[in-house]
Amino acid sequence: MSTVNSVPASRMATVFRVTSGNFLEMFDFFLYGFYATYLSKAFFPAHNEYISLMMTFVTFGAGFLMRPLGAVILGSYIDRIGRRKGLIVTLGIMACGTVLIAFVPSYNTIGILAPILVLTGRLLQGFSAGVELGGVSVYLAEMATPGRKGFYVSWQSASQQVAIMFAAMLGFLLNQWLAPAQLDAWGWRIPFFIGCSIIPFLFIIRRSLQETEEFLAKKHHPSFGEILRSIADNWRIVLLGMMLVVMTTVSFYLITVYAPTFGKSVLKLNARDSLLVTFCVGLSNFFWLPVMGALSDRIGRWPLLVAFTVLSIFTAHPVLSWLVAHPSFGNMLIAELWLSFLYASYNSATIVALTEVMPAHVRTVGFSLAYSLATAIFGGFTPVVSTWLIEVTGDKAAPGYWMSMAAACGLLATLLLFRKRPARQGARVVA
Repeated sequence: MSTVNSVPASRMATVFRVTSGNFLEMFDFFLYGFYATYLSKAFFPAHNEYISLMMTFVTFGAGFLMRPLGAVILGSYIDRIGRRKGLIVTLGIMACGTVLIAFVPSYNTIGILAPILVLTGRLLQGFSAGVELGGVSVYLAEMATPGRKGFYVSWQSASQQVAIMFAAMLGFLLNQWLAPAQLDAWGWRIPFFIGCSIIPFLFIIRRSLQETEEFLAKKHHPSFGEILRSIADNWRIVLLGMMLVVMTTVSFYLITVYAPTFGKSVLKLNARDSLLVTFCVGLSNFFWLPVMGALSDRIGRWPLLVAFTVLSIFTAHPVLSWLVAHPSFGNMLIAELWLSFLYASYNSATIVALTEVMPAHVRTVGFSLAYSLATAIFGGFTPVVSTWLIEVTGDKAAPGYWMSMAAACGLLATLLLFRKRPARQGARVVA
């Protein structure tokens, strides 16, 4: 497709600035999941490895419980004050959480205070992330050229993939350079310190953004009370939007954040191989997201949403069953790349559709609330649910059932939201 070549350089520069901030902020947020096995030893020591890992993932998931609150409070702030100012505020809150986790002494040093402080850091990160994705997605949707929203908005998710690749490659290199004992003792902190060191650059990038013309053109910016009333009036769209996002958020955390743990703890591959596979998944996502986003501009959101939920329902568990039966680096790569294709193709249509179905005056808070609820209830606890499912069923491929369930939610939401299929881009919701 000739999409990229025909995009004005000034707009691509704006896309780069807003997604660069998103990449760096999401890098800080994802680190916890990537280094869960090391964090479990440092902050949640237990005699049983399963219990220690579960405690770590529960704390990881707890951050997602703050996302709906952040979506409402920070989302209403962005819809009232502006996209640019709101993105700077979310950055400051995320930075506080990251710094806290990076510098907390281990459980052996300060006892029970260590996991409490780590939990506090995760809650701050979750509060900020509750509106980060929505704020960036709405910004990109409002600055997009006509007929290109799918392509532009896809770069929000694509920038996350760069964060995934960066975190995975950093972990791969640390496993190459440091001995296991060094990684357990202090090596896992290095990526968190790097996350802290890039915070000043985040502020520089965010401060260089301009407010969107669409927001400046609005004559009335709703108050917090008006936003809450509008969200209550549009509860059905928010609920269906949440169901639409379940497939996106579950599949994303399954193939990225949980993948290194799955490869190491379940498939018994070494950490380097698992992280290398995760890097390749991020690269695959980065390719497919803008490609399929541009395709959704050509053929509409509905065909992609239906096709890839159906494929996910029927292939997620069989693919993981095949991988579990034949564990190897190459087979894990094949399985993860297939799941990556399903995720990216579905996500590319989902995110832009969500910006289109939400009422314009509460677009940020509505988007963020739907996304955050899906992540808080389903996606954020994917590592916990996956670990639990494997333990109680004895089926190492059980996470595939979780992804299929998420795909079924997405398919139902698609059929209810788009009962009258839009011919091309511009999803027309049936309320």
